[in-house]
Amino acid sequence: MPENSFIEMINNFFGGAITTLIGAFTGRLMYHSGEVKLGKRKFFGKELLWEIPVAVGMALIGDAAATYIGLTQPVSTGFVATLAYLGPRGAEAALAAWLGKRK
Repeated sequence: MPENSFIEMINNFFGGAITTLIGAFTGRLMYHSGEVKLGKRKFFGKELLWEIPVAVGMALIGDAAATYIGLTQPVSTGFVATLAYLGPRGAEAALAAWLGKRK
């Protein structure tokens, strides 16, 4: 019997959309936890609520980018989590740096 990865198990149980959202929320929670550790935020502050629309938006953007690039599960979930961790500004900076190197 082949062993499934954790992401494949979640994907089989919940489906691809929920798996992508879990990846995005995990990425934003990692970013939020880092800000808490630095003393810039309280863990259960209002900032945590602002992470919800960012996570959903980054899930949509990340899933579209992963599909465009041709990534499959579970790599696409990791890609989404990474983009969610970076957030909109970080993703923009990474894209600008990548496009700058391409020229």
